[in-house]
Amino acid sequence: MASGSILAAILVLAVVIFVHELGHFLVGKWCNVEVRVFSMGFGPTLFARRFGETTYRVALIPLGGYVKMAGYEEEGGDSEDAPTDPARGFTSKPLWQRAAIVAAGPAVNLAFAVLILTGCALAYGLAEPTPTATIADVAIDKPAAVAGLAAGDTVVAVSGKPIATWDEMVAEIAASSGRTLRFDVVAADGAPRSVDVTPALVAQRDEYGEAGPMVYQIGVRRGYEFVSVGPVKALSAAVERTWQDSTMIVGTVTRLIQGRVSTGDLGGPILVVAEASRQAQSGLQPLLFFMALISINLGVVNLLPIPVLDGGHLMFMGFEAVRGRPLPLRVREYALGFGMMLIGALMLFVVFHDIVRLVVG
Repeated sequence: MASGSILAAILVLAVVIFVHELGHFLVGKWCNVEVRVFSMGFGPTLFARRFGETTYRVALIPLGGYVKMAGYEEEGGDSEDAPTDPARGFTSKPLWQRAAIVAAGPAVNLAFAVLILTGCALAYGLAEPTPTATIADVAIDKPAAVAGLAAGDTVVAVSGKPIATWDEMVAEIAASSGRTLRFDVVAADGAPRSVDVTPALVAQRDEYGEAGPMVYQIGVRRGYEFVSVGPVKALSAAVERTWQDSTMIVGTVTRLIQGRVSTGDLGGPILVVAEASRQAQSGLQPLLFFMALISINLGVVNLLPIPVLDGGHLMFMGFEAVRGRPLPLRVREYALGFGMMLIGALMLFVVFHDIVRLVVG
């Protein structure tokens, strides 16, 4: 990886983490909670400066961050943690304010993704599939590549049947029953030619990677073009994309628990940095899209009802709302300990797989 790409990858992680912690920080301040520390990263302090009652620090390990609020019982509850003004302690605040502070991090991550995607739509336009049967990419060693089809070719007929759209071409391939088809194409330079292609029967896979029905394909990818849009359409598309990505993440986690998706597909911080670096090499637009996706991931994953995560704290508060009082401190401590072990084991697992991917390729 180029050094500039690595710096871009680190910047992506830093910005997304900063936005998450900023959500907790701002809502905490709005609720008049005494905020002791705003930390970017973990481990040894690289830089620290105190402004007012809050110490702002940058730590060595840039894989997270935290906002430490006075009187946060789950984080210790000792005398050093006590607020200077009892009314400004986290646990002294009404339940709805505490829930708002905890939920603010994931919520701001999702809002940040919408902001990025809206800006990209306004700056670059929205990607729309090309209406014609123009091939954007050809998969290596697949029937289309073997036969000689190339990126930029536009299919105008299949076995003598005129083709006007991509969907018409796909329908002819799917109905081929595996027999060889003659593709009449026009190359990117306008030169016409004919190519014989024999479709192969392959398993369809959904967005989660689960195998579906067998269909005939030739190994080509559809092209897209960017269409200019106004602010309302850009915002609407950004919200829709954020919702779709969020539901896909929830669906993936559900399928992992059910054993329907391989754990080998999970990626950790090393993979995130590698992918961010690759996107940075492709240009600003792909990097911004990737930043939005990482922000959505951080927001949604943090809402999972796992102790230690924001969703776990919200789960505790849900029990408190039902019971009329918090769960016993010992129960919460055991739950948080379990959550830390679970997250720690998961981190070790995904980092191990990241390293294997880098070594094996």
